[in-house]
Amino acid sequence: MVAPGTALREGIDNVVHARTGALIVVGDPEEISFMFSGGIRLDIDYSPAFLYQVAKMDGAIILNANATKIAMANVQLLPDPTILSLETGTRHRTAERVSKQSDSLVIAISQRREIVSLYVEGAKYILEDIPTVLAKANQALATLDKYRLRLDQVSTRLTALEFEGGATLHDVLTVLQRSELVTRMAAEIESYIVELGAEGRLIEMQLEETLYGTAADKAALVHDYLVDESDDNFALALEQLGRIDHQDLLDFGRLAELLGYDRKVNTIDHPVSPRGYRILGFIPRLPKLVVANIVAATGGLEELLAVGDAQLESIEGVGEMRAKEIREGLRRLQEINLVDRYMQS
Repeated sequence: MVAPGTALREGIDNVVHARTGALIVVGDPEEISFMFSGGIRLDIDYSPAFLYQVAKMDGAIILNANATKIAMANVQLLPDPTILSLETGTRHRTAERVSKQSDSLVIAISQRREIVSLYVEGAKYILEDIPTVLAKANQALATLDKYRLRLDQVSTRLTALEFEGGATLHDVLTVLQRSELVTRMAAEIESYIVELGAEGRLIEMQLEETLYGTAADKAALVHDYLVDESDDNFALALEQLGRIDHQDLLDFGRLAELLGYDRKVNTIDHPVSPRGYRILGFIPRLPKLVVANIVAATGGLEELLAVGDAQLESIEGVGEMRAKEIREGLRRLQEINLVDRYMQS
């Protein structure tokens, strides 16, 4: 609603540049009318120019919930004075109390400092200017690129080790950790994109390109190495992974525990074998249901590589043509990952 490119943001910017200051409430006027004293009823269509004009008055400006109409202007707001406020200025203290006493978005524009503060349910957020947010977003994108490069490196190593039968729990947890770091950095960039609005389109395109396939790969990795592979445990493991703090994310013992292993296990010396979800996910045009059927029928990647053509073709959803595609896909993956691993070493 207040992102660059929106009509409300344009009006806010006009008020900031004019240095008039303003207190704007975006919400249902009827629901918050008990806090009103005086004011001028307008009920006119919203426009940035109208907002700029009514901001010259001393009182608050009341917009409807979707900011399409200016309901009132020059309103004195009288929220409950007993509500705790950490703000010192009259305008910002009133804004914080109104937000705590209602579901409205309250916007306080400082006259002298040209700072825009947003209040929602008592929470405060400072609206930064576009160049500042763009700089932060670009810096975060550069960090994400490094994270993705490292993720690709450790993922390639794990794939090669899986084909060789030499993967350890440490290799798996390294990929899992890097996947989650990428996810968290992406979430930070998404918050910048929301704040940038129309100005964040290019950032969003870069983010989508960088993130391609990472969520599916992370889910498949958990499917491959979760000790108890029930649907409930799978969902719980992903949820817990997303909620653990950064310090725990760096602790391989904690990550091993998420997958159902003993926290004190020696991850470097603990051999593991994948079920095959992640490897099969790399094969084009292979539906998830067929992947699940193959894993259920074979039991793991090692067994899949050893299974005969007739047995593979007999699995539900596979057939002769798809069996050939799977064989060819697995062969190409082995060759590509061995070459990539050699190039990285």
